Amino acid sequence: MTLTKPLAKQVSVSSAIPAQAGIGLRSQHHRDALNHPVRPAWLEVHSENYFGNGGIPLRDLEAIRADYPISLHGVGMSLGSVDPLNRQHLRQLRDLIQRIEPGLVSEHLSWSAFGGRYLNDLLPLPYTDETLAHLAARISQAQDFLGRPLLIENPSSYLEYGFSSYTESEFLNELTRRCGCGILLDVNNLYVSCVNHGWQALAYLNDIAADKVGEIHLAGHAVNQFGGQSILIDTHNAPVSDAVWQLYQTAIQRFGCRPTLIEWDADLPPWPVLVAEAAKADRFLEQAYAQAA
Repeated sequence: MTLTKPLAKQVSVSSAIPAQAGIGLRSQHHRDALNHPVRPAWLEVHSENYFGNGGIPLRDLEAIRADYPISLHGVGMSLGSVDPLNRQHLRQLRDLIQRIEPGLVSEHLSWSAFGGRYLNDLLPLPYTDETLAHLAARISQAQDFLGRPLLIENPSSYLEYGFSSYTESEFLNELTRRCGCGILLDVNNLYVSCVNHGWQALAYLNDIAADKVGEIHLAGHAVNQFGGQSILIDTHNAPVSDAVWQLYQTAIQRFGCRPTLIEWDADLPPWPVLVAEAAKADRFLEQAYAQAA
């Protein structure tokens, strides 16, 4: 699919991401983003899909950026790895930031590479002092290189380390204090991890430093059976569950209204389905605004 606008910097909309609902944009919906009469307030893309120096993906994104605020969400920095930070990756991300002028840039609290080999997953970390020092130093290096702060997303997890000395919320809070990053709070990930590990979701929300939450993600999950027990899997291939909507409502009551993204990465539905999910998040935000007034 080729869009008609030329490959050139065409930023004309403010980069600021509003405290409204956006949609995670995938290539199948590029044309919808530009031409559909009903649009979300903003869009988020996976940074690595646009690391090329040209071509159709970047051409599309530049055309879309002229009409929407854009957030860049990375999946490949592997901040928790013991490998050195990938300078080529950082240079490509910096070039994309300069070209697209995103309102927010985010990455994951995870690792996905070892010995130069990359794994197709976002793997959990032990929450210890050693991990905290390691991550804070690497996030600081990345932020210095990029010239802007990052939002760090809480993971969905299926196993936890027995020797962690922090809860996940405590770890995230301390990370923001040490390196000045913010938090991308994925409410679906929070719910998945809490159910899988027996954590208390409301306690997690109450622990998070509200002023550090810069963005919220919502997505769907699946329930699988493993060893006679149910386990939740963060699949991003379904509507947001009722339980996650309820937790989201609690989150914005505690944190205030935040930019909120609908993530849907597999079994992609038609554009109107995504718009309807975003509209549902907007209704929760409107209620929170009204209650705060």
